[in-house]
Amino acid sequence: MAVDAGIRRTGRSAVLGERDFRWFFVGYATSLVGSSMAPVAVAFAVLGSGGGGTELGWVMAARILPIVLVMLFGGVVADRLGSRRVMLAADVLRCAVQGAFAVLLLTGHARLWAMVALVAVWGLGEGVFLPSLGALVPALVRDEERRPDANTLLGLARSVSTVAGPALAGVITAGYGPGAVLAIDAVTYGVGALALARLSVAPPGAAGKAGKAGKAGKAGKAGREAGAADREHSTVADLRNGWSAFRSRRWLWVTTVQMGLFNLLVWAPFLVLGPLTAQRELGGARAWGLVMGVYGVGAVLAGLLMLGRRPGRPLAVATVATLGWALPSASLAAGLPLGWTVAAALVAGAGSAVCGSLYESTMQRWVPAEVLARVTAFGGLGAFVLGPLGLAAAGPLADRVGAAAVLAFGAGWQLLAAAVVLGVRAVRCRGWDGEPGADAGPVERVRSAAGAG
Repeated sequence: MAVDAGIRRTGRSAVLGERDFRWFFVGYATSLVGSSMAPVAVAFAVLGSGGGGTELGWVMAARILPIVLVMLFGGVVADRLGSRRVMLAADVLRCAVQGAFAVLLLTGHARLWAMVALVAVWGLGEGVFLPSLGALVPALVRDEERRPDANTLLGLARSVSTVAGPALAGVITAGYGPGAVLAIDAVTYGVGALALARLSVAPPGAAGKAGKAGKAGKAGKAGREAGAADREHSTVADLRNGWSAFRSRRWLWVTTVQMGLFNLLVWAPFLVLGPLTAQRELGGARAWGLVMGVYGVGAVLAGLLMLGRRPGRPLAVATVATLGWALPSASLAAGLPLGWTVAAALVAGAGSAVCGSLYESTMQRWVPAEVLARVTAFGGLGAFVLGPLGLAAAGPLADRVGAAAVLAFGAGWQLLAAAVVLGVRAVRCRGWDGEPGADAGPVERVRSAAGAG
C-alpha cells in the first residue's frame, strides 16, 4: 500500500522487542554518553597542562584528521568482514585508548605529545566505526517497516547524549578532574563492546554458504572458488565498486553535496562565531550553553515524535527539515534577543533529528547491503571533509567582513540549498514503495518491480 498520501504508523517501540537490536541500543547509548563527555575532559586536560588555544587546536585536529583519512578504509573492511566485527574491534580499541589516557592524567604524566598520539588513535577507532553503524542496522532489524524506528531511536540516543554528556563531564571534571571522565568513557566503550559481542549477526556471505551446504560436487566447488575470488578483491577494487554505487544514485550524491556545503558554509561558522556573538551580545558562556542545550532538547523531542511515523516521501521531508538550520544563524546575524535564538535552536535541533533519521532509513532501504558500509563511508566523507576548512576560515573571514555578514550568508545559503535540492526529482519523489526514479540501479529496479517494502 502506498504511503505518499500520509503517514504510516507502526508500534512506537516495537523494534526494541528484537533481542539483537535491544542489546545494541543499550550498549551504543551507553558509549554515546561517554563519547559526549570526553571532548570536555580532553579540552580541560590540555588547558590544565599549560596549553593554550594553539595546543588545543592541535589536539582537536589530531582526532578529526584520522577519521577523515580512514573512513573509506573502514567501509571496505566492514563490507568484507561484517559491521559487528569491525565495530567490536573499534570499541575495544577506544576503550583501551581512553583507559590509557585516564591513567596518564590521574598519575600526572600526561604530556602534549602523548595526548596528541592517544587522541589520534581514538580518531582511528571512530573512523572505522562510523561507516559500520549504518550497515549494521539492516542486519539487526530485518523488517524494513521497523528500520525507521530503529534509526529514530539511535538518533534519539545521540540527541540525549549531546545534552547529558557535556553537563555530566563539567560536573565530574570540576570535582574529580578530567582523568575521571576519561576513565568513565573507557568503561562505556567496554559496555558497548560487550553488547556487540552478544549479537548474533551472521558474517557477510553466511547465508550463501548455508544455502550451498547441502550441495556436493561441482556446485560446492564453484561456490568455494567464488568465495575465494571475492576475498582476493583488492581494496582499490572495493573502493571503486563502492564509489560506483554511490555516484549512480543521484539522490544520494546530491544530498551529500548539500551536507558538505552546509558544514562548510553554515554549521562551521555557527560553531565558531556563535560563541563569539554570545560573548559580545547575549551574556556569555551561559547564554551559549543554553542555545546548544535547547538544540539538543529539540532533537530529543523530534526523535520522540518520529517514533512510529514514516513519511511517504522521506527525502523530501528530510530536506524541508534542513531549513531549520538557517534559523539560529539568521537570529544571531540579525542581533535578535536571546529568546529568539533559543527558539531558533529548538527548531534546528528538531530538524536535525528528522533529517538524520529519514536519511539513514532511506539509505538502508535503497542501497544493497553488500556495499552499504562503503556507500556510507563515501557519504560521510563528502559531508564532513570540508568542515575543518570552515572552522579555520570562519574567524579570519569574520575579521574582514564581520561575523553578522558571515552568519547571514550561511542562513541564506541554507535556504537556497534546500530549495535547489527539493527541485531534484530523484530527491523530491523518492518514496518507500514508489518508483525509485531514473537514477535507480538494477537492484532498486528489481525491488520496485517486485513491489518490495
